[in-house]
Amino acid sequence: MAIIDLIQNTLGPFGPIIIVDVLGIVMVLITVTMMIKGRDDPLDKLKRTEFEKTKGHHKEKLRRASANEKLAKYKSFLEPQNAEELSSVRLKLMQAGYQSRDAVRAFHLAQMLLGILGLGLGVAYFMVAKGGVSSSTQDTLMSILGPGAAGYFLPKYWVTRRVETRKEEITAGFPDSLDMMLVCVEAGQSLDQSIVRVASELRASYPSLADEFDIVAYEMKAGKDKASVLGDMGERCGVQDVSSFVTVLIQSTTFGTSIADALRVYAAEMRDKRVMRAEEAANKLPTKMTLATMMLTVPPLLIILVSPSIINITKLGQ
Repeated sequence: MAIIDLIQNTLGPFGPIIIVDVLGIVMVLITVTMMIKGRDDPLDKLKRTEFEKTKGHHKEKLRRASANEKLAKYKSFLEPQNAEELSSVRLKLMQAGYQSRDAVRAFHLAQMLLGILGLGLGVAYFMVAKGGVSSSTQDTLMSILGPGAAGYFLPKYWVTRRVETRKEEITAGFPDSLDMMLVCVEAGQSLDQSIVRVASELRASYPSLADEFDIVAYEMKAGKDKASVLGDMGERCGVQDVSSFVTVLIQSTTFGTSIADALRVYAAEMRDKRVMRAEEAANKLPTKMTLATMMLTVPPLLIILVSPSIINITKLGQ
């Protein structure tokens, strides 16, 4: 009891809670540090040594350039155990442009570290700013848990914004890519060659769309089925126009119809949709300008018109 009284006299009535929070943060940081710096399994180390002796260390680095062994070692801790939830998170990260195998692990690791950092900052703020002032339970929880919750949800907000920005970029550049692809196909190139050429031409203006076409080209070169490759592209982009285009190409390939005719019709439709989107944005502009004009013009106008009357009324009252 003497220790608790001493803590309360030093840190205020919520001193024990602060001490428990600080100890919890320290324990979590120590656990994460020990997990990251943990020793390799002897059997894995022996296998890696034998592989380096037979095929060389440089080939192993090139082949596994995208894999992070430290994150892979703790995938059960950094990945959701539910297969449906894991697939949903992976799809959202792919739609945000993070194609790495370790994207899900890095996402959850960022959430954990930023949450711990925010919690530590909240405790430090509460101890420094409100150390000598008695606060309610709600204020204490908001001061300590608020920054932690903000740090935890910051990666999710970042990924959501990335998904929306990427979808807008793909939607804006898709009609141009269809026109380029139509020109390439009508010039005699195959669909695979036209996709490679379109990806190289779109790299400067629409890099996200160029990345998607590059992935499609690489998967086709690897021998993957064309229908599944195109279906994966529509799922990764998450844009309705791309999904419809993929369906058109799959049907054209399945029934043996001309790809050039399908591209010509769909490219014309995409151009019309782009014009309609531009007209819709132009029609919304007068309403937005009217609201801004009212907010910025009416108050000064009222001040100019009403202020003389108010001054005269004040003088008459005196």
